[in-house]
Parts: sequence; structure tokens; C-alpha cells
Amino acid sequence: MRTAENTPSLPEPDNTGVGNSPPCLLCGIANGIPSLFYDFCNKTYKMKKKILLLAAFSLLPFGLVAQVAQGQTDSLRNVELQAVQVVATRATAKTPVAYTNVRKAELTKSNFGQDIPYLLMLTPSVVATSDAGTGIGYTGFRVRGTDANRINITTNGVPLNDSESQSVFWVNMPDFAASVEDLQVQRGVGTSTNGAGAFGASINMRTENLGMTPYGRVDLSGGSFGTFRRSVKLGSGRIGRHWAVDARLSKICSDGYVDRADVDLKSYFAQVGYFGTNTAVKFVTFGGKEITGIAWNGLSAEDEALYGRRYNSAGLMYVDDQGVPHYYHNTDNYEQRHYQAILTHSFSRSLQLNLTAHYTDGFGYTDEYRRGRKLKEYALQQYTENGVTIKKTDLIRQKYLDNGFGGFIGSLAWRTGAWEWLFGASGNIYQGDHFGRITYIKQYFEALPPNFEYYRNNAEKKEGAVFTKANWQLTPALNVFADLQLRAIDYTIDGITDEYDDVQDGMQHIALDKAFRFFNPKAGLTYRFDDAHTAFASVAVAHREPNRTNYTEAGIGQYPTPERLIDYELGYRYASPALSVGLGLYYMQYKDQLVLDGRLSDVGQMLTSNVPDSYRMGAELTLGWQLVPRLLRWDGALTISRNKIKEYTQYTSVYDADYEWIDLKEEVLHDTDIAYSPSVVGSSMLTFTCAGMEAAWTSRFVGSQYLDNTQRSDRSLPSYWVNDLRLGYTIPMSLVRKMTVGLQLNNLFGLAYSSNAYIYDAGYVQTAAGLGAYADLRYYPQAGFNVMGSLAIEF
Repeated sequence: MRTAENTPSLPEPDNTGVGNSPPCLLCGIANGIPSLFYDFCNKTYKMKKKILLLAAFSLLPFGLVAQVAQGQTDSLRNVELQAVQVVATRATAKTPVAYTNVRKAELTKSNFGQDIPYLLMLTPSVVATSDAGTGIGYTGFRVRGTDANRINITTNGVPLNDSESQSVFWVNMPDFAASVEDLQVQRGVGTSTNGAGAFGASINMRTENLGMTPYGRVDLSGGSFGTFRRSVKLGSGRIGRHWAVDARLSKICSDGYVDRADVDLKSYFAQVGYFGTNTAVKFVTFGGKEITGIAWNGLSAEDEALYGRRYNSAGLMYVDDQGVPHYYHNTDNYEQRHYQAILTHSFSRSLQLNLTAHYTDGFGYTDEYRRGRKLKEYALQQYTENGVTIKKTDLIRQKYLDNGFGGFIGSLAWRTGAWEWLFGASGNIYQGDHFGRITYIKQYFEALPPNFEYYRNNAEKKEGAVFTKANWQLTPALNVFADLQLRAIDYTIDGITDEYDDVQDGMQHIALDKAFRFFNPKAGLTYRFDDAHTAFASVAVAHREPNRTNYTEAGIGQYPTPERLIDYELGYRYASPALSVGLGLYYMQYKDQLVLDGRLSDVGQMLTSNVPDSYRMGAELTLGWQLVPRLLRWDGALTISRNKIKEYTQYTSVYDADYEWIDLKEEVLHDTDIAYSPSVVGSSMLTFTCAGMEAAWTSRFVGSQYLDNTQRSDRSLPSYWVNDLRLGYTIPMSLVRKMTVGLQLNNLFGLAYSSNAYIYDAGYVQTAAGLGAYADLRYYPQAGFNVMGSLAIEF
């Protein structure tokens, strides 16, 4: 621990990330690959976590026993068995929902190291965001304006959403796209899935099939802002007719476009499988370790004018006499491991069973230098020095999360006559410890105990669900679909939070015990006119419980209620060898949707409230046109939408000149736009292919969007139109199976834009001159023109 007399070592004034400096590929090959082999087993697990992890292995003996008498496997049959592991969550041509399938080949072409949200930017209604401005590190996305903590995401049917925040942190899974066989994006409520409720979209991913022939692959990519990705994949092929093993190691480094938004990311993926005639057993594990420079403060207009678009205020310690700022390197540090044991058995062509046990372990912390913080906000006493009461000081805080998530999922698919049945069930439990420590304090009247802890609370969330899906082929052209789901959640939080409560005159105590029971029915029709033309219609209901932040940042006893969504979908699809067209209409009707309302809690946090009536409605158009056979193709998507709150009350606090609270001002608004919901989102890709070469020109347009629900133009994010060019060439080689070189030119025209922003509305200040409004508007600038190159060798 640093004593009160010590100060942390000061980094040099920041000048990283200036200019576009490609890294040395040869240095990376020589030095980078060995560094991939880092220790993922250096953590001591709690006994309760060991028990859950051992349970995940319990399916393996069952599967192996079932295979004693099985004969030689067939490669095609093995692939079919592995596909069964996601059948419970996938939509098919018969399912009356809007969806997009993305295959491994498409992901591989675009994968220069960016996270999955950036690899999905061209899918309909998707808007991707990045804190660092490069698509690496902290990234996210919205679908139809729906934010990330309302999007259900699974891998092999296993929930990826954090149980409390209901978000997926892609930074914890760097280079995961390199191990994905395919994925499906369902827009709207979609079909029943496992984990957090799909409240606007869902994404289900399937990890790579085990290779039946030996292989190896090395991927190297690098470019602007010191970005470098190294990845090695190896596969044993079939061993002794039944076994196969695959593994991948990856490392990604980048300085980031934004100052000190650097990343040091490591990840692994491994799987071993046993295949019989009708049974497959796989053990899959993957994980990541990240050290990421914090850039989530965003950039104000004032700071941009003074310091430029790449300025990052996080970690500012002081400005010296020469006007040079000095920074502490604020970082986010987290490590996460996933374990899955998957059993798939085909009793016959019409009856398949899938069982999965899973466990996820995570541990990490943020390390932040904080200036001028109130002592009482950290459970510290104020003190007097030379007759002056010291209320504030600088300090370094670390906020920890130690969590585990485990459970089981299962599904049974049965086809008989004109009927297709799917039965599913899942159960899981999450436990998380949240606590904070102070590791350094600049000025205090006594030395703090080592790792002084100023808050700790524990959370537990239990969830169970069952569902039944049915397809009835009523006529050769007409299919009837029904989907019924029951979902139960029990959520408790107990302890001291990280917020100071003026009412309690101490750190806020929370004792939450909530139970939710949801029934989510869905139904629809699909009509196939002929091999080319299909139409569908559906209605689906979804419910969503509030997340952790909705509770911890609300006033005590001011807890929100669950949200409900009724989603109406109408669609048409046309497909031929040269042309494919999709048109979808949707109306998403919300009851008690949670939105920011402008109020501040007793601890100064922005509060959400339930609005009784709101909706999203729109049209989605997709088109794929083979302009010249095997040579030139154009793909495009366009979404036009209207996103409204029918009646919304904006609350704004009023303070006196000494910033003491006076009153709460209310403003009732009608038919106001929902925040972060652009009315136009479009994408385009023109692809030229010839003799091993491929060139793809991509364009993305995102319309303007409001940052709160007041629909004020001075609280909005401007529209942007970004163009990229991707080039690839596969070189014929005799020594290796294949070698591919690639070049990605991002933001070709150097557009200065931001893909995300937020506003903190502090309220009005009453002075002699009248009321003066104060609102802090922060943007997340994205990189200008930048370049990435890649080399992939397969053997």
C-alpha cells in the first residue's frame, strides 16, 4: 500500500497513439507468439466454484458409456451432430421471425481483430460503438435502437449475458470470432432462448466444428495506432476414428485511437470431442484476460476545442507549471473462463437430445485515480488541519467483481408426421461479490490499513425456464408456429454499495429480495407460395426484469417494475440464384419501458423510471443481387423507423448559487423520441471477386439520434456515413494449404464522427441573473482514416 507521504510514479505526458504507425510484423512473429502461452490457472478458486465446475464434467462419462458399442464415425454425420447443440435457439425458414445468418467464412474475411459488434455492422438495424474508437476493447451495439443489456446472447445455447447487468462485455472474449462456426441474429423478440430475456434482439453463436482432418492456421494482422493481432489454431483431425482436439491462442494489442485507451488482450479456445454413430460428446473451454485503458469518460466539446478529438480525461492527476498534464493510467482488468460439457444424441432422424452443463468464472477490478473526491464517499472521516476542515482529496480506488455462473440446459427435438416439436429447459445460478478498496490516498491524517475496503455487497440470482416450440405443417404451403415459455427469477443483493447516501449519512445499504415469474407466448404463420416466395406473420410477448443498476442507483424503496414487450412482425422473402429480397414490418409495443428521466438519486446517480406506453415501429429492407455471375455482387440493408414515448415526464433539479438543492422542475412531453434510436440505419457492400482476389466496398449510414428523451437538437448525435474498403488475395502455394493476404482501409474519407455519446443533466442553478442550465454532454470519437493489414497461413 502507498502511504500518505508517497505518491504514485507519474507517467510521461501522453503522446501515444499519435499518427498511424504500423507495427513490425517480424518483431511480432519473433516475440509475440511465445507470449500467447500465459497462465490461465493461477487463481485459487473457492470451494463452491470447484463444485460447480466439476458438475460441468458430469456429462462426459454418460456420453462415453453410450459409445462403447458404436462403430466408425462419418465426417458429415459428425458435423450434423455438432449442429444439434444450437437447434433449440435457432430460427429456420419455417420460423416467422426476422433473422440473419452469418457464416464462418464471412466472419473470417472481416476479422482483423475487432470485436463481434464490429463484424456485424452490416446486418440490418445494427449500430456498433467503441470507446477506444477502433472496434477493439470496450465495444457494444444496438439493434433497432435496443441497447446491449436488452439483447440476449448465447454460445452453444449457454447464456453469455452477465446475470446482473444483463450485458455482454466483448472485451472479456477477445478474438472470439475466430472460433465461431456461425451465428444468427434474430430481431425483435425472436424465439425462446436461454438466459436474459430477449427484449428486442437475440444473437446465438455456435463454436467451431471439430475438424475431421489435421490442420493449422496462423493469423497475423496489424496497422494503425499500434494495433497487432496474433493467433494460432491447431487441430488434430480424427484420432482413432472417434476423437478430435482443437485449440487456439490469440493476443491483441493496440494503443487505441483515444489517448491511453490501449488494450492488452489474451484469449484461448480449446475443445475435445468424442464421436460415435449417433452420439457426440464435447468439452469446450474458452476465456480471455484483458487490461484495457479506461476511456469511458467520453469527450466534451470544451476539451475537444482545447486538446483535440483524441483527448482522454480519465486519470488526470495534475497540470505542472509548464502546463503539461500528468496522468495515472486508469485501467480495467478482468479475466474470465467458460467451460461447457455438451452431449448430443440422435435416437433417430426424428428424435435428438442435447444436454449441456456449463460454468463461467470471472474476477477483475478497475484501477482509477480520482481527483478531489469527498472523503465521506469512501467511508473516510473528514479532519481538521491548521484550522481548515479537509473534506476532499485525491485517491486511487479499485472496484472488484468476483463472480461465478453455472447451470444446465437441455432440449429434445422430435419430428412426427406434419409436426415438429422442441422441448427445452434450463436452470442456473449466479453469485457475485462486489467490493472496493483504496490503495493510495494523497492527503489524510492517518495511514490507512492495507487494501482499505470501503464497500462490499453480495448478489445471488437464480433462474429457471422451460419452453415448448411447435411447427405444424397444416398444408404443403402453410406452417403454423407456437412457442410457450415460462421463466422464473429470484434475485437478492445484500450489503453496502459504493454510493454515499446523504439521508443515511453513510454508505448506502441495500437489502434487495425480488422474485419474478414471466409467461412469454409466441405464435405465427409462414406461407410458402413456391420455392422463391415466402411470407410470415407473428406476435410475441417478452418480459424483462430490472438489472442491477436499476436497483443500486435508485433511491431506497424507489425500485422499478418489470418491462413488457409485445412484438408484431410481418415479413416477405424472395430468393433466387441471382437475387434475394427481404422486407419486414414491425411494431414493438412496450409497457413500463425503463428510460432515463432526468432525476438524480440521493447519491447523485441518474435515475430510470417506467414509462407506461412507448413503441418502436419500422420497416427493414434487405437485398442481395448477383450483378455479374461469380464476379460482382451487391448486398444492402435499410431500416426506417419511428420510436416514440407517448407521454414522458422530464425531471430537472434546481439548485441555489451555493449548489444546494431547492426544487424539482417537471416537464411533460408527448410523442417524444426514444433516446439512442436513429430513424434511419443503412448499409451497403459491393463485392468484386476474380481469380482468388476479393475487393469489398462497404458503407454505413446512421441517422441522427437523441441522447435523452427531451427531443432537443442540442442533445443529439449527428448522423454519419462511413466508407471502408477491404481487399483480399489468396496466393496459390505448394508448401502450405493456403496463404491469404488482406488489407482493410477504414473510414476512407477521414470522417470526424462519433458513434456514441451521453448526457449528464445536472439541472438548473438559480442566480441573480435567473436560471442557468448545466448539462455535461460527452462524445466517443471514432478513428479517422486508418489501415489494417493481415496475413493468414493454413497448413
